[in-house]
Amino acid sequence: MVTAAQPLSAHQAGTLPGTKTSRVPGNRAVAALRYLGPNWYASVMGTAIVATAGAGLPVDVPGLRTACAAVWALSLTLLVSLLAARALHWTYHRDQARAHFLDPAVVPFYGCLSMALLAVGGGTLLVGRDWIGTPAALAVDIVLFTAGTLVGLAAAVAVPYLMVVRHRIEPGQASPVWLLPVVAPMVSAALGPLLVPHLPAGQPRETLLLACVAMFGISLLATFVMLPVIFARLVTTGPLPLALTPTLFLVLGPLGQSTTAVGKFADAAPGVAPAPYDQGFALLAVLYGVPVLGFALLWLALAGAMVVRARREGMGFAMTWWAFTFPVGTCVTGAEGLARHTGLAAFEALAVALYALLVAAWSVAAVRTAHGLLTGRLLVAPSRT
Repeated sequence: MVTAAQPLSAHQAGTLPGTKTSRVPGNRAVAALRYLGPNWYASVMGTAIVATAGAGLPVDVPGLRTACAAVWALSLTLLVSLLAARALHWTYHRDQARAHFLDPAVVPFYGCLSMALLAVGGGTLLVGRDWIGTPAALAVDIVLFTAGTLVGLAAAVAVPYLMVVRHRIEPGQASPVWLLPVVAPMVSAALGPLLVPHLPAGQPRETLLLACVAMFGISLLATFVMLPVIFARLVTTGPLPLALTPTLFLVLGPLGQSTTAVGKFADAAPGVAPAPYDQGFALLAVLYGVPVLGFALLWLALAGAMVVRARREGMGFAMTWWAFTFPVGTCVTGAEGLARHTGLAAFEALAVALYALLVAAWSVAAVRTAHGLLTGRLLVAPSRT
């Protein structure tokens, strides 16, 4: 499989391509799952954010909400399919699955599992309710939010632990992929407030809101630790390998998602947080969100320029191209929140422009992924060059 990470080494994988290491049934479909890694959950995240970001646009486009509901249904289908496929992977290719934990370039993608669960759950409550009803949508979101949050918190601890204790990493190997496990709690922070109005009034609502604020802090401070290391690697070692260049867009994730989160806190706080904290969240949404989204736009320009350079040098399609979707989507939802809280048409226009970029990126990634699956190119052993 062409992964969004650096390739497994022979000793980490425990085998060379084509070596028989486990008893795999004669079913060719099961055998083809051997190199299906956790990075595939990025396609679920990228699809779900198209639905949720589209539903929050500050413009009235006929048929847009129906289209968003259809995209949400696709994301749910992808999630169920990938969960089943990964279960088969762990059942019949356990040696390869275990090898992923020993590979510092692969294990961070377990953060994608958390974010896929959370993104689909949030989309269910936002737009899926149009098709399945609010009670069913609420039940689905509660299950997916709980599971996604637990997985995300576990990944935020376990992945850095493995990087310190088990992995041996050179300075030049620092990658934006390292952000994936630590940004997962930020997705919980941004989507948890959707559930606040559905809890009993009083302490249950306030507890969930403040738990989301705590996860905001967990992710934000961890991101502050990671970002200098990633940027130092870029300026001291040079551009990322061509296939990894799209992962520069992953930096947008914690920036856009944190801007989204503070906006959601301000939406949920009235009547939940005691005064004067309820008004403080409204101030935070603007005073934090504006400068952070500004930096996100700066990074978007930088990452875009690096991608154009890599494309000119021959960068081909890989699953890393899904990095163009979810992170950009978080900037859309962040701009939507600022549009609500400031009333400025500039943020409305920014949200629409970024959403157009998101849809274009998703369309390309989805078509190329479907083609890669049909040809089998995305399900082969990773290159070890």
